[in-house]
Parts: sequence; structure tokens; C-alpha cells
Amino acid sequence: MKFFVSCAKGLEYLLVDELLALGASKATAAMAGVNVEADAELAYRAVLWSRLASRVLWPLAEFECADEAALYDGVAAVDWCEHLHVDGTLAVDAHVAGEAITHGKFAALRVKDAIVDQFRTATGERPAVDTDTPDLRLNLHLRKGRASLAVDLGGGSLHRRGWRAQQGEAPLKENLAAAMLLRGRWPQIYAEGGGLLDPMCGSGTLLIEGALMAADVAPGLARHGDALPTRWRGFDVMAWQRLCDEARERERVGRTQLRAVFHGADVDPRAIHAALANAQAASIAAAIDFAVRSVQALAPPPEARGLAVCNPPYDQRLAADAGLYRDLGDALQRATPDWRAVILCGDDALARATGLRASKRYAFFNGALECVLLTCDAARPPAHEARPAVPLSEGATMIANRLRKNLRKLKAWRAREGIECFRAYDADLPEYAAAIDVYTEDTDAARTFLHVQEYQAPADIPEADSRRRLGEIVRAAGEVFVVPREQIAIKTRQRGKGGSKYGAMAQRGEYLIVREGAARLRVNLFDHLDTGLFLDHRPLRARIAAMARGRRFLNLFAYAGVASVQAAVGGAASTTSVDLSAAYLQWAADNLALNGCTGSAHRLVQADAMAWLEAERGTYDLIFCDPPTFSNSARADDFDVQREHVRLLRAALARLAHGGVLFFSNNFRRFRLDESALADIAQIRDIGAETIPPDFERNPRIHRCWELRR
Repeated sequence: MKFFVSCAKGLEYLLVDELLALGASKATAAMAGVNVEADAELAYRAVLWSRLASRVLWPLAEFECADEAALYDGVAAVDWCEHLHVDGTLAVDAHVAGEAITHGKFAALRVKDAIVDQFRTATGERPAVDTDTPDLRLNLHLRKGRASLAVDLGGGSLHRRGWRAQQGEAPLKENLAAAMLLRGRWPQIYAEGGGLLDPMCGSGTLLIEGALMAADVAPGLARHGDALPTRWRGFDVMAWQRLCDEARERERVGRTQLRAVFHGADVDPRAIHAALANAQAASIAAAIDFAVRSVQALAPPPEARGLAVCNPPYDQRLAADAGLYRDLGDALQRATPDWRAVILCGDDALARATGLRASKRYAFFNGALECVLLTCDAARPPAHEARPAVPLSEGATMIANRLRKNLRKLKAWRAREGIECFRAYDADLPEYAAAIDVYTEDTDAARTFLHVQEYQAPADIPEADSRRRLGEIVRAAGEVFVVPREQIAIKTRQRGKGGSKYGAMAQRGEYLIVREGAARLRVNLFDHLDTGLFLDHRPLRARIAAMARGRRFLNLFAYAGVASVQAAVGGAASTTSVDLSAAYLQWAADNLALNGCTGSAHRLVQADAMAWLEAERGTYDLIFCDPPTFSNSARADDFDVQREHVRLLRAALARLAHGGVLFFSNNFRRFRLDESALADIAQIRDIGAETIPPDFERNPRIHRCWELRR
């Protein structure tokens, strides 16, 4: 079965890993959740064991929903006697987006009406509404005229663990605390004998969650106790009880082996009182050492290694004091210099105020508040950073300020879309003519790399000035992103006979794993002019992924096969990738394999795309064609996109199935599409503006793009 597990924004990829570890056969990240393929027992296991999930939603019905009447009819088409007793209780949570139905409470009411009316017509009786502890809690999701109705298997939000007796002024949800601990690699650190420290512990959420995690206590046990999470008639009670028995035995063993390596402090005695009450409710108070102490008075814990984790004040209710963050960073560097650190900061400025060297920053949402999760391999800065920093030059300061401005501008978009690889600067200051792209690894190390590509300078600019300006760009970028020089790839222009060209590339053979949407991809920043991932095509690839389910996809001039990967993870029935280069096809094969997309359904063809098209007899539902501007390969005829595009597109359209779509793109700035030469076989729409992402808005002609239909 396919079902959906929701979570807070920013936790999707952690949740994917957790569900796969629990036994899901497939888990794919979506916005604020994960699409899962597994059996019902895995769904129950997620209700019981997931530390990150908000809800586990088991689908009942999906239908077109253009208006209120369609919503009522779609719900009424379900036989509700199979799901709820007539004397039972129900509740409906609704999430709507669109113009026809705009209010969630109204949508929930119409769902309830359809169910109640069906029971009343059939039996003369009706179930009651109980919004707190219903027998059946339903979840309605309505978007773009399509409704999905699901059972909430956990009966409500799974972040509640059942132990919170008291809470502080701004409590952290337990599943967010678990995410912070996992980002800090707490299970591994505990297994290696390390400790856990929260120097500003508040009501103790992070420490208690960490102790229960170390004791192998299933989060759902205390939440539900001996009661069922739902009394849905389709619920397998025997399977649930079997899982609970297994979890209780694991808890018995885990609690007996739990070590007292947990240390909490807070300057407020009331917070420590609340933390102790919560720890007692969770039956792990004996393992945690609580103390009333300011962060400035933090003492070194007895363990040599461990994880320092903290959620300092940062929202509108609790004043965010940059000085307090500085004190926190100083205290950790002094008391726990060799410990890992994970700090939830209100924004980038507060993260920088800690003075800690970040190995990775994550966008993180604490409710509606967008935050920065700062992770550090060690609180102590590397030895080479202890030397006094050389101040930035005036030019480098200008670049740094512009970079910070751009990051603020892109912050909300990046968090909303889960963007980890993006363009941060594109010759914003004309005299500093370069592009700066950011690539963040999708690995435990999660290092950030920069790709700096110099643009050709005017002939009247002395080469010495160009070199100086490029150096200032690199220096500013390294400081803003806190990236060492060895993690910055630089592509420089060299003047010579025949005009300006890029110099020799490095030969490091270093591939990084990055993420784009649901796909993981291999990129190489140092060895090639292009990295293997054209960032400006990100929205077009997302469109392909959204359209690909069940379709046959063809990728012409496939390069590293990124579009093929996006189509594959989007559910394409098959993918065919055509490129003349064996090296690029191997890169595409590696990308497909990285995402579990192997076998005969994913074909790789080494051929000249034009010749292959004219010989091919198969048909495809979705085609992506992104040819180079020019090509003079020794293994194929010379290619000029302006000269050959009509022949190319007519050949591609001949392979397009009825109702199919062809996306044609290129980056030749002076390109003109000859629509009249294609008018007899194609409907053509210019979608270029729709495919330019926010990080490329300064350069809207970075590529041109059209949608063609037969």
C-alpha cells in the first residue's frame, strides 16, 4: 500500500531515513512529509516507533473535487459502515488550498455531514463528533481540485509522548527535539560512550527525548498506554498488540542498561523544577543530572566526548539576545571543546553570534517560526582558525554584504522548496563579474562547497585587476559561508589566442552527493567546466517529475541524466537517456543507481541524438530535449542548434505519443524558434519565464524553454 507520513517542514529527509530503517520498501520525501510504500504493519510500526512523524495517514478515498457538492458526493461514495460503528465518534481535520473551497473548518463540516447522513439514512442513527479522543480521526487534504481522505492511524499528533507534566515558556515539540538529536548523531555518540548536555535545558525536552532514545523506548508506548491509537474498524488490533509487546520487551532491556550520562542546566529554578517533573513522569529522572546554573558558569561534564544540544531563546515571546548566543558559544568552546554541538538558532545572525564553526546549517521550522539548525563537528575551532583574521578589503566587504543580502532574500524560498544547491551571486556588482553557486552534501558530513565561475572581463580591464577582484570574490564567499579554501572550486578565464577561455581544470576525481527534491545526485565541481547539475533547470525538472508518473520518458542530450532521475523518482514507467558520450552515460547510470532506478526500465543509449531519433520507432509520453548550442564531435555530424532545431524537433515530435509533451530548451541567447516551420505538427507555448527559478532572476535569459504538443 501507499500511504503518507507527515512531519514538520525541514524534517522530510530525516523521516525518509527513519521509515526505511523501520522497514518501508520505498519512502520518498514530499513537502512536509513522506510518501511511503509498505504494508499496514509498517504503518503501525511508524505510529509506535517514529520519533519524527506528526501523523500517519492511511488512504481511504481519492477523488476529483471541484466544489462543495463534489466533496460531499466523494465522501458519501465510501461505505462508512466498514470504517466506523454507528455509535462511535469521529473527528475530521481538513487542509484545503484553492478557490472553490477556502475554509478548512467548512470542508471538515461537509465531510462530517456526508458520513452522518449516510448512517442516518441506513440506520436511523448517527455517530457523534468528538474532537479530542474520537474513535475515528479522518484527515482531508484538498488541493488543485483533488481531494484525498485518510485515516489518522495515530489518532492525533504523534509528537506527544505522554510524559510532559509541565512546560516552559516556549516548549520545543518532542519530534523536533528528536530531529536535533539525530542531526547531532546522538545514537552513535551514546553507543560510543558519550554524554548529552543541554546548558539551557528549559523544561528538559531535549534531555528527556535523548534519554528515551538511548533507552530504546518506543515513543508511542507512553502516548497510547494500553489503549489503541484508533478504533477504526479496519485496524488490525492483533498486529498492534504484537508490536507493543515487542516494544515493551525492548524498553525493559533498554532501561536496565541506560547510563547516567545526561546533564542539564538552566538559570531559572522554575525551569529546572519543570524539567525534573517531566523526567520523573518519563521514569528517567535517575539518569539526568539537573542543576540551576547560568550558561557562563557551565562546568565540563565528566565524559570526554559527547553532544551539546541547545534550544536558546529566539522568538517574539523570548527576546533573542546575540550576547547570550556569544556566551553560549564561548561556554561550549571552554567546557566541551571536543564535543559535537547542535544549536537551534532564530536566524543566521544569531547562528554567527555563537562563534561556533558550523559543519552544516539546516533550515528548521519550530511551528511557524523559521530557524537555523547549526551543527558543529566540535565546539573547539580548528587550530588554523585561532590566528587573527585578516580584515576583508573594501571590495570583498561589498561582495560579502551583497551575498548576505541575497541569502536573506532567498531564505524563505529555499526553506519552502527544500533547496540545498542554488546560485547565491550572479555578477550583482558589475565590476565583480562571476557566478557563485552553493552545493551542500546530502551526507552525514554535509559539507558546503562553493563553485565560483568567472565571467569574461571587458578587454580594457587589466588582467591584474581581474585577478584581484576574483580573489576578493573568493575571500568574501569563504567568509560568508564559513567554507575553507579547499571546498571552493574556481573556474577562471584566461586570455590567449582565439579569445578568452577557461583554464585547465583540476583533476581531483571528487564527486559529491547532493539532493534536488526527491533525487540524490552526483556532482563534480572541480574536474569539469559544468558540474553535472544545471541549477537553472531545477523548476523544469520538477515539472517533469510531477508529470512523469506512469509515463515513458525520453531524455535527449542526456548529459549526467538528472532529468531522467527526476522522471524515475517521479514514477515514470520507463526512462531512455540518449547521449553521444560514454562518460556522461556512465555518470547518468551512476545517478540512476544512486536512486535505486536500475534494470531494463531505465535504458541508456550511446548515440548521436539526431541520428537515433530518425532511426527510432518507439513512442514516448514525455520528452526532454536540451541540446548544446554547438557540437563538432568527431563521432557525429556537426550540430548548430539554430540551424538544426527544426529537423531535431520534427524528429522528436514524430516519437511523441498522442497526448504527450515535449520540453525543448537551450541556452543560446540569440536563438529564434522557427514556429512557422513547426506549426503543421505542433502546438507551441513559450514557458521560459515559468522555468526561471528565483536564484536566477537576475539572468532571465539563462535558458529558453518551450512546451510542444502534437
